[in-house]
Amino acid sequence: MPCSAVTLSLATITGIIATALLAIAFSTDNWLFTEVKRHQIQQYLTQHPDSVSIEAFEKKFYYYTRTHGLFRICFPKEKPQIPDVYLSPLETNCMNIDYFIPDEENQTRGFSEDAMTRLHMGRSVIALFMVGYLCIFFAFWTGVFGCWRRSPGNITATAILMLLACLLCAGGMGLWHGVEYFEKEKMVGEEYYLGWSNVLKDNSLISYDWSYVVAWVGVGWSLVSAILFSAAAICLRGERMREEAMNMQYLMPVYPQKQQFAYAGYPAAAAYPGPYYHAGAAPAPPPQGYGYNY
Repeated sequence: MPCSAVTLSLATITGIIATALLAIAFSTDNWLFTEVKRHQIQQYLTQHPDSVSIEAFEKKFYYYTRTHGLFRICFPKEKPQIPDVYLSPLETNCMNIDYFIPDEENQTRGFSEDAMTRLHMGRSVIALFMVGYLCIFFAFWTGVFGCWRRSPGNITATAILMLLACLLCAGGMGLWHGVEYFEKEKMVGEEYYLGWSNVLKDNSLISYDWSYVVAWVGVGWSLVSAILFSAAAICLRGERMREEAMNMQYLMPVYPQKQQFAYAGYPAAAAYPGPYYHAGAAPAPPPQGYGYNY
């Protein structure tokens, strides 16, 4: 089996896997998991009622166990009693993350510099993932035409597009980590980590969730797909060069060569040139008057 067929098949499979994983990670809300031990906080509040407001404990979302995605914050257990919470298509109580697009009422006017930096990075995460999916879409069509025409150029373009999608999604992951850093180390406010009460910090556990892992695995598979498409292009180019070399042998002109043959049944001397006569013909007699008589 030609190496181009094998590598193209593997590249296509890995590309499909990468696209599916990135799409799942992008659309799900399990990037960051924050487990809040509400029972222990409630026991602490019974002993120290003035430490935390009971109203905040009941209504503020950061006192509840939640998962954090790119678009929503969801509550797999108890949900806060606030009007922003709704039932998502996955039957989970969620609230939307506001990126202020568009900011018609100019609500970001009073944001601090760190808050604006976090907001721009959050917007850029979404933009980079969407542009990455656009590159995958174009890579699909260049790959289809490349397989149909067995064109090394189209397969090379597919490899470049898959590599670009990999870099864009990896850049989006990096910016997401930037957003996470700003929310934990820079942002000031009661909903951010620096503004949490000590009892909430002591009874909260933050960890990465499965959507985050799926996103990084999808980035890795997209890189593998780009490498395999590049290898397939090299194989196709080598196979085309070999086919052209074989075709040139049939296109080269063949000139006849003059050779003397000794036929079977005749002596070797008969193969040399000499006066030959047609069958049944005799040599013409010499002209009279030119001979000598003895």
